[in-house]
Amino acid sequence: MFVADHAAVIGRGRFALFKARLHLRAKMPHGFLRSFLAEAIRVWFEPPLGLSGIPVPALFDILARTAARKWEMMRAMRKFLASAAAAAAVFAGASAHAAQPQPWEMTFQPAATDIMRQVTWFEHYTLWFIVPITLFVLFLLAYCIVKFRASVNPVPSRTSHNTLIEVIWTVGPVVILLCLAIPSFQLLTAQYTPPEEAKLTLKATANQWNWDYEYQVDKTLTFNSAILQDADRAAAGKEDRKLYPRLLAVDNEMVVPVNTMTRVLVTATDVIHAFAMPSFGVKTDAVPGRINEIWFKAEKEGLYYGQCSELCGKDHAFMPIAIRVVSDAQYNTWLAAARTDLPGANKALMAEVDAQDKVAAAGN
Repeated sequence: MFVADHAAVIGRGRFALFKARLHLRAKMPHGFLRSFLAEAIRVWFEPPLGLSGIPVPALFDILARTAARKWEMMRAMRKFLASAAAAAAVFAGASAHAAQPQPWEMTFQPAATDIMRQVTWFEHYTLWFIVPITLFVLFLLAYCIVKFRASVNPVPSRTSHNTLIEVIWTVGPVVILLCLAIPSFQLLTAQYTPPEEAKLTLKATANQWNWDYEYQVDKTLTFNSAILQDADRAAAGKEDRKLYPRLLAVDNEMVVPVNTMTRVLVTATDVIHAFAMPSFGVKTDAVPGRINEIWFKAEKEGLYYGQCSELCGKDHAFMPIAIRVVSDAQYNTWLAAARTDLPGANKALMAEVDAQDKVAAAGN
């Protein structure tokens, strides 16, 4: 209240002083506009003479401090909500984060990496341009069809130029493209610039129509991953079609630890394939005789599905990719056992993950 009253006093004093100076300046024959602007700026920004109250710099300081306090409160509230959401995600269990295609899905799969969150944000950002432009063009088409139909315009206009419209439809698209290009280049740079050195390197080799995975660690581990046949579900312990869906489930998943920078070297042995994992925001071609590199850092445990995304022959639709993200301890245990008994290591890992999920579900 104190600040508001003094601000009103200051404002009235400035207005009166400005009117008096303006009356004198009106009699000047030359440079009236320049003098008018100079007096307006000086009267407003100089402290008023002969008036009691808070100086202008002090008033600005008070307002700035108030805005800063509000900003800090908003930041604290956002941190609290983010922490609550993270805690809820932890207690929800690992399987809740597994991502796979859904019937009639119109959006991206839930993001499991920071890059995929950026991709999702960019998609939402571009929609703010695409939707208005589409509606505007549709309106123009409807307007022209109704307004300039032959029945109401027997003699059509012969106008061929309009400077204002030509400037607008030239400058407007340039501005829109700049607004799209800047965040697009930033996202592209982030996709090709890992924030840290990779702690795990794998090699994914595409074949018609399966994948060979090679873990480049102290003792190299290599195995094949192919689509899971229905006759093998019972033996593999993968009869739950919600968790292991048809045409996406595989016999041997790629297993990686959570929150670990992972580099994947992608190549092929026969024709061009493509390694794509939607929830991670990664996709690259697998080209014979060439190695392409992608990276990801999965932030949520679970089972994620992708597919070969390049036409590669008659069984292209039967070449899925499955990545299981687990804790560091589970990964180390699986890696040690997989060197001698891969099927047994997979079953032990699945049993441990299922038990963990049941405990989390019971706790909720």
